[in-house]
Amino acid sequence: MSLILGLESSCDDTAAALVTGDRRILAQAVVGQNDAHRPYGGVVPEIAARAHVQILPDLIRHVLAEANTDIAEVDAIAATAGPGLIGGVMVGLLTGKGLALSAGKPLVAVNHLEGHALSPRLVDPDLDFPYLLLLVSGGHCQILEVLGVGDYRRVATTIDDAAGEAFDKAAKLLGLPYPGGPAIEQLAKEGDPGAVPLPRPLVGSGEPHFSFAGLKSAVQRAAASGDHSPADIAASFQQAVVDCLVDRARLALERSDAPTLVVAGGVAANQAIRSALQQLATGSGRRFSVPPGWLCTDNAAMIAWAGAERYERGMVDDLSVPARARWPLDPEAEKVRGAGVKA
Repeated sequence: MSLILGLESSCDDTAAALVTGDRRILAQAVVGQNDAHRPYGGVVPEIAARAHVQILPDLIRHVLAEANTDIAEVDAIAATAGPGLIGGVMVGLLTGKGLALSAGKPLVAVNHLEGHALSPRLVDPDLDFPYLLLLVSGGHCQILEVLGVGDYRRVATTIDDAAGEAFDKAAKLLGLPYPGGPAIEQLAKEGDPGAVPLPRPLVGSGEPHFSFAGLKSAVQRAAASGDHSPADIAASFQQAVVDCLVDRARLALERSDAPTLVVAGGVAANQAIRSALQQLATGSGRRFSVPPGWLCTDNAAMIAWAGAERYERGMVDDLSVPARARWPLDPEAEKVRGAGVKA
């Protein structure tokens, strides 16, 4: 059974993990940078890249020691090659290339989005292809049919902001700390989700895509008005996002024969979203699968697992493989309207 070392550095989390092809996580570690970026209200790419350079070598040594193994025992090195902040992606990918070259191991260049897309299979052995995936993260909001490893058909994407971006921007408008998603979710527990009339962009339309820019603007107006408490705005905003995601997922399910609805990505850690999507799947007669919260946020276990899935199918990469800021899972998908489309 394969043993894969995974490296992740696409944003502001530095991570390394050792995962086997039979779904055992031998060791993993994630070092976040929230304190470094909090004063700026968001991730500063240069700060993130420099931190990856400082943290990653020791993190690799740490997970190897924790698993009581060394690089010679590893079958392949899996490193995120995009999409993401290009400086951070380059740090992890170049580190992976160096390890692969020095140890004589194959390199697997992993699409970060494929890491999320395949992550449920790490903890759910019964999850077979195909399945319908709602991928919701800080930079992406899309629905895909997952037909197999490396085989994706995009059903929907966002025409402006991603759901995670909307959470972060709404949190900033409410004076909440970075990262915004967990802060909004916590504050929403104290508010009334029906207190503030907020829009549900594209809900009820036949168009399959997402839009959150108008919702963000409505939150800005509600916060500036002084007519509502921050808790009520947070709760109403979260409910609006839930309604948008459920409506778009329902439309996709109606058009798909996939037996399972899967949700993954950082926003999938939100309990209100998970609960609503589970109800949708159950009501549609579909199986529902979602990774635990720690596997939804950026981590190296999902990169190692995606690496294992690819390695065991002979899908390895040359050391000339580039780092990419953008890397769609379905490069053949038809372009949709919207200047801010996240492919």
